[in-house]
Amino acid sequence: MCRIFGHFDARVTWHELRTVAAVQQHGGPDAQTFATGEGWALGSNRLAVMDPSGGSQPYRLGEHITVVFNGEIYNHAELRTRLTALGHRFSGTCDGLVLPALYAEFGPDFTEHLDGMYSIAVMDLRGEPTLLLVGDESGMKPLYYHWDERAGQLRFASELPALLAFPGVRAAVWEPGLDEYLSTKTPLGEQTMFEGIRVLPPATTLTVNRSGGLRAVRRHPRSCDEVPAGPAEAADRVRELLHTETARLVRADAPLSVITSGGLDSSLVSALAVREVPGLHSFNIAYTGEWPHDERHFAREAALRNGTRHHQVEVDPADFHHLLPQVVWHLGQPNADPITLSTYVLFGAVRDAGFRVALTGDAADELFGGYDRIRSALDAPAGNGWVAGYVESLAAVPRALRETLYTSAYRDFVRTRGSAADSIARDLTSSRAGRLATITEFETRFRMPAYHLRRVDHLSMASSVEVRLPFCQPSLVRYAKALPDELKVSGGRGKRTLYGAAAGLLPESVLTRPKQPFTLPIAAMLVPGTVLYTYARDVLDPVRLRRRGMLDAAAVDRLFAEQAVWPSERAALALWSLLVHELWLEQFMPSFGSAHGPAAVTDREYAA
Repeated sequence: MCRIFGHFDARVTWHELRTVAAVQQHGGPDAQTFATGEGWALGSNRLAVMDPSGGSQPYRLGEHITVVFNGEIYNHAELRTRLTALGHRFSGTCDGLVLPALYAEFGPDFTEHLDGMYSIAVMDLRGEPTLLLVGDESGMKPLYYHWDERAGQLRFASELPALLAFPGVRAAVWEPGLDEYLSTKTPLGEQTMFEGIRVLPPATTLTVNRSGGLRAVRRHPRSCDEVPAGPAEAADRVRELLHTETARLVRADAPLSVITSGGLDSSLVSALAVREVPGLHSFNIAYTGEWPHDERHFAREAALRNGTRHHQVEVDPADFHHLLPQVVWHLGQPNADPITLSTYVLFGAVRDAGFRVALTGDAADELFGGYDRIRSALDAPAGNGWVAGYVESLAAVPRALRETLYTSAYRDFVRTRGSAADSIARDLTSSRAGRLATITEFETRFRMPAYHLRRVDHLSMASSVEVRLPFCQPSLVRYAKALPDELKVSGGRGKRTLYGAAAGLLPESVLTRPKQPFTLPIAAMLVPGTVLYTYARDVLDPVRLRRRGMLDAAAVDRLFAEQAVWPSERAALALWSLLVHELWLEQFMPSFGSAHGPAAVTDREYAA
């Protein structure tokens, strides 16, 4: 696992490359290396997980092919055997060493032979110098880029703050971003919250050279032809696939652990992983004090049943104001889910306990129809009436409320341009696939990479921890997508086949518990008298908001008053979302909206 960066045809000094590397060094503390040539550079920050004594990047094949990559190639041993038979020789067993030879043999189609999570940069000097950027099918390893079309220059990095460290990449607000963010909790497309900065979509190959400029090609993942005879066969097959993939993913040359929330997905991964790693350590996070939706007892029961060595991590809500700016910086752009803070603290504890790798149960809800919003959409009457409710369920702030929070100028801008919610609704309505297939495609292609996988990647790598995701493995993704609807959602219950796969492996309390979101009890925490409420009022200062020109300061004040008298998830999440957005502006663009210099950034101290 690494962080990567580089450029094509930009003028970048060695000092500037080292600066970019330093900004994302937390994601690769073991080595910082780069290779340069006429009009290009590729660099890497290494987190040594496989073959720690070897595998130094960049990887080269002769003078003409240079590669850097972030991620893990799980079938590297098989690929090494095949490539050796073709005459290639390798200096070690690190997974990334196979990439230059694989590219030499298969060209841009080399990704068809990869099984893993990755973002890869290839500099090909055989003929016209050409840079390729490629990402895996699910978008597990983000890669951001800035393309200057007029100058023909491209710069890229694994993290947004690192990309912004390149000369020529300016931090500027993408004006529709606030509405996109509040409509979907984080921008879901290729465009980031920064003007001119994009993220590589899943299953995409980006090519740049001087004659053709920038070209993007979406690769079409293979489908699955297996058709289960019924629920029992489907459950057995999912358990088999998940066990096979988990057994592959626990192979590491660094200490490995598992995250368990106490829910079905992570507990099942833990149950299968402990078969391969006796004495496996598991981690759960909870909050100091008594709060609603505390899941620690479910996690403890799963750990006892699975036989893991369990670690209970706690974070004190009185420390949130110290932690949240760090979370926002590492993410690089706003994500409105309060779970981001929990994720950051959790992986810090994993690192402090001596672990460099962690398995999680992420992505099962998207694949097997686990979310309430999916079930509600399926229960709606025939036709497209389900779309409006589904799109509204994606929002951090309901449409009617967010429009009252905008200034008249920004509200007019959004209405003239069209909202993100309207665009998503049109795309869903125009789909010719069945309702569940349409939702699953949207969830896995757009929402999951942006909202979910980038959060996990950035906030785990902030603590030098590599997260591996068995449910994102292609064999499971393809099989889940091929399942008939009734084997995923029926009788008002989602993940039917996954529950069948877990039968006999998990405590009955975990299998029968109602699903609840793994998040902060924000409505209870963001109330008068708490540090968090005082902090939010300070950051969302009316003078500051008026200077920005996008949010109506009086409307935000009314929302604080509502939350003070009638605490609710609606008002609390809205305030949290606005707090995160303002912290993002404060850190990356403090002068935004001001003709009189940056908004004041001060050290804040609060007493519990």
